[in-house]
Amino acid sequence: MVDLRVELCGVPFKNPVIAASGTFGFGKEFNEIYDIGVLGGVSTKGLTLEPRLGNPTPRIAEGYGVILNAVGLQNPGVEEFLRDDLPFLREKDTVIIANVAGRTLDDYAAICARLDGLVDMIELNISCPNVKCGGMAFGIRPESVREVTRAAKGALKTTPLIVKLSPNVESIAANAAAAQEGGADCLSLINTLTGMVIDLERRRPLLANNTGGVSGAGIRPIAVRMVFEACNAVTIPVIGMGGITCAEDALEFIMAGAAAVQVGTANFTDTLAMPRIIEGLHAWLDRHNVRSVAELRGTLRLNG
Repeated sequence: MVDLRVELCGVPFKNPVIAASGTFGFGKEFNEIYDIGVLGGVSTKGLTLEPRLGNPTPRIAEGYGVILNAVGLQNPGVEEFLRDDLPFLREKDTVIIANVAGRTLDDYAAICARLDGLVDMIELNISCPNVKCGGMAFGIRPESVREVTRAAKGALKTTPLIVKLSPNVESIAANAAAAQEGGADCLSLINTLTGMVIDLERRRPLLANNTGGVSGAGIRPIAVRMVFEACNAVTIPVIGMGGITCAEDALEFIMAGAAAVQVGTANFTDTLAMPRIIEGLHAWLDRHNVRSVAELRGTLRLNG
């Protein structure tokens, strides 16, 4: 029998396929299509301390093989999540990962403290602007990555901390190492790249925000390379994501060193993408006489 079980930071997952934050809501809509309990885990829509309305529309645009989003972390706030959404997720046999964001170090610490012990893991979105440092994202420089990680980790007593890394940086390896130094228990990457699409008739960007986060199948080679570099820079587990649409895509990340994967944009084009990926992993491992998906982790052999 093929074994898809993996373990991250002492948390057992029935399989390595996790719904990526921002593409799955809190799972209720997808649960009308299939039982989301088949998934290894769910990373929630990004949560902030207070409710947020997000950016003005239009905030979604298409490119070739990618989409751009500038939703702006629209969410109901952590208290409504705890009241209305967490009870639903607890009924499902899947790992609950709360994705959180903030505008200051105090924001990150406060929301982590509020969620500590209530979810299985917390994922820190550090691609947010630091309003006290001129608006530069927390995840750009190694020193700010280390600082925000340390603030979040210091607010947690029991819940493992995942730090979600931005790809819009000089060195993903340096930022991965900084997150580990700050106390991260796990990393996830990549968050979206920054891009722009232009309406030629209006000579204006299609997005009201002008720029947005690029995701989808077209970014996968970049994401695989960055996951490989991060895995070789740290000793903590890494969750890989970026353009995964099928089991073979997921296996690229696992062979590059990822312990698990997250699937995001594919859910928009195929609502059954993740169950199909899980089935595909079973089939691939069976065809290749591999007993456990964990055996494939980090087995990439470089040329030369």
